[in-house]
Amino acid sequence: MNVKAVFNTLGKIAVVEGALLLLPLCVSLIYSEFFSAAIFAVTVALAAALGGILMLLTQRRSHVIYAKEGFTIVAGVWILISLIGALPFRLSGCISSYVDAFFETVSGFTTTGASILTNIESMPKGMLFWRSFTHFIGGMGFLVFVMAIIPNVTDRSIHILKAEIPGPAVGKLVPKIRDTAKILYLIYVAITVLEAVMLVCGGMPVFDSIVHSFGTAGTGGFGIKSDSIASYSPYCQWVIGVFMMLFGINFNIYYLILMRKFKDVIKSSELWGYISIMLVSTVIVTVNNIEIYKRLITSARYSFFQVSSVMTTTGFATDNFDTWGGLPKAILLILMFIGACAGSTGGGLKVSRVIMLFKIVSREINRLLHPRSVNTIHFEGKKVDENTIGGVSHYFAIYVICFIAAFLLISFEPFGIETNFSATAACFNNIGPGFGHVGPALNYSAYHGFSKIVLAFAMLLGRLEIFPIIIAFSPSVWKNN
Repeated sequence: MNVKAVFNTLGKIAVVEGALLLLPLCVSLIYSEFFSAAIFAVTVALAAALGGILMLLTQRRSHVIYAKEGFTIVAGVWILISLIGALPFRLSGCISSYVDAFFETVSGFTTTGASILTNIESMPKGMLFWRSFTHFIGGMGFLVFVMAIIPNVTDRSIHILKAEIPGPAVGKLVPKIRDTAKILYLIYVAITVLEAVMLVCGGMPVFDSIVHSFGTAGTGGFGIKSDSIASYSPYCQWVIGVFMMLFGINFNIYYLILMRKFKDVIKSSELWGYISIMLVSTVIVTVNNIEIYKRLITSARYSFFQVSSVMTTTGFATDNFDTWGGLPKAILLILMFIGACAGSTGGGLKVSRVIMLFKIVSREINRLLHPRSVNTIHFEGKKVDENTIGGVSHYFAIYVICFIAAFLLISFEPFGIETNFSATAACFNNIGPGFGHVGPALNYSAYHGFSKIVLAFAMLLGRLEIFPIIIAFSPSVWKNN
């Protein structure tokens, strides 16, 4: 393990986060929130000092990054930015304890959207901006952003890209890794700006449009009102619902569209699977909700919005879906686990993994019936190698084990199985609201500090897809320095 390379990178990241904190500082000044501006200034100074010390102590000519350094850096960075990012909330008094502030910040950066806040409207504009901005930063990946803007990024940084971008396989769109990061972020920013403009055109205030676009882009779901999106116009709800769906698509698809490779787009089985699951789920939920909303178009709007929100793991809400019938809630629970596409900003298992898991099960059944037959799995028009198949199977097994462990660790809470199970599912899959005491009309404030820490790490496990956190905390990785 190249420890100096790890901590040198952490130092650089602390400085970058300090620079990003200047944005909410400016927002605070614009709205004459001078106390909040001072808090952000103090946090910027602390982040810069910490980063400077780490870089000074780890000066070295060679900062070569291999796979284990890549995974460890990713885990360390996400924990570090959450620890630093929590400071403004705690120092300002907007959140009363550091554990709660850490939970809220992890939820922001991992684009989960689970909250402990009970009176969101009372928060200063600068703090609300920072809270939603963490979604935007974490959506595409903090390190992807850094690779897009800093020089001297080598091709070995693909190990960081692979560790941070969710999905079973990550590759370079273009030969240079830095150019890949730039392309991803340009697409990301362009779609975000388009959404913000459309929301402003629909009558949403500029500040509200920006922060909700951040929440949609990162598929995070932090709102600035206690009722999430419910008080906004049907037009704004449709816009946010559609853009949630768009941000749940693999960003490689957008690159292929820009390159006019439409045949490759049409051949994408993951894309068609994603769209099919969302449409079928919307139709079923809409039909079941007609009795509640009386009109078909109204039922379709509420149902599509919530299906899009849950499947893309965004977490915005236009109504309390916890009051819906058994079938709609069951569908939403299943969608929590399926999640969005690989290479998107969404969480969950990912549609590509779900498709491959079904193909793996089908192959094993076929082997039992026809032992001598040769069975190969194809995905996206290509033969899937055994390493990828094994990786998907192993990931699913570890996913189940980690999920059960997190669920058991919070089971002492007196909320019942439905609440604790859905809370684990919502945090592990980076969704936010669940059912029962953590439904869209409530939050996570009633959980004890220990449970909040467990759920915060469940969010990190889900966002980073388990392995970076496990590798970073594995003693064997740190033995050979």
